Amino acid sequence: MTSLREIASRIEELLPRPVRLMEVCGTHTVNIFRYGLKSLFSEKLTLISGPGCPVCVTPQEEIDYLIAVARRDDVILATFGDMIRVPGSSGSLKEARARGANVKIIYSPLDAVKLAKENPSHKVVLAAVGFETTAPAVAIAVLEAYKEKLTNFLVAVSHRTMPEAMRALLGSGELALDGLILPGHVSTITGASYFEFVAKEFGLPAVVAGFEAQQIMRGIYLLAKQIAEGRAEVEIAYREAVTWEGNPMGKNLIRQVFEPCDVAWRGLGLIPQSGLRLKEKYAAFDAHKNLPVELPPAKEAPGCLCGEIICGRATPPECKLFAKVCTPETPKGPCMVSSEGTCAAWYAYGD
Repeated sequence: MTSLREIASRIEELLPRPVRLMEVCGTHTVNIFRYGLKSLFSEKLTLISGPGCPVCVTPQEEIDYLIAVARRDDVILATFGDMIRVPGSSGSLKEARARGANVKIIYSPLDAVKLAKENPSHKVVLAAVGFETTAPAVAIAVLEAYKEKLTNFLVAVSHRTMPEAMRALLGSGELALDGLILPGHVSTITGASYFEFVAKEFGLPAVVAGFEAQQIMRGIYLLAKQIAEGRAEVEIAYREAVTWEGNPMGKNLIRQVFEPCDVAWRGLGLIPQSGLRLKEKYAAFDAHKNLPVELPPAKEAPGCLCGEIICGRATPPECKLFAKVCTPETPKGPCMVSSEGTCAAWYAYGD
């Protein structure tokens, strides 16, 4: 097998000039650090982390809503583990649980449906955070609750979709990128064709890559080849899991249960049609409509640069809080909490 250093050398030989590539996936970010891939390249190739961590891009007011709802005596909040320690304006779900809030960590959205069946005297609120990857599983939970006619199951939808956010980021012209490593997990659902606009609208090479070191390096190699040949196309370097068309069942579940809506992204602001909400048929399960909470204006930790880091405009060491007052034990922002966060990856594996 060709070594990673040999592949890196071939990549740099292909490049006609210094280039900047962005990975648009939190798992890619973590594994690039874990495998030390940045250290294989000279200044001729720079890897930049993008908005691929769903927990990180969820704005503060949505986290505050979950914490406020969890504090209600008649609510069980069901959430995945990544959300439990994310700091809101005042505390986190973990701290709320320590003070008596009924917060349950789940491993599947259907676990929340089961909780609702087992606890008819409580409202069970599912914290549905994620991109196109997790939306089909949440859709299945909603359809199951609809079939069972559950009246105590609610979903706090915080789903976001990649294309419009990427358009906003690329259209700003701030980053001067030369290519994109496209998200592998999202692409298993949507297909690589979902990202064809990157090449057509912005003239950038883009490659869907897998997550092992060799797979990521193959993705970078194909990007370098496109740059050297003056091409801008969407290619798949992860054919073990990704097709051009995607997963028809997964896409159909999303279309059946959700519809596009305008949502805010941490660091990017309000982006039209970049989120998902429940269709009117399933409005009875919408937590925000049926369990409204009045909240004070959201506040972030002073000096936290999570919003800038998510967008590739800053790196963790540029944040004055990083590795000082902000650590995995005392996180000040979601980038240090999430397993896909850039700050967490940099702290664990960086220089």
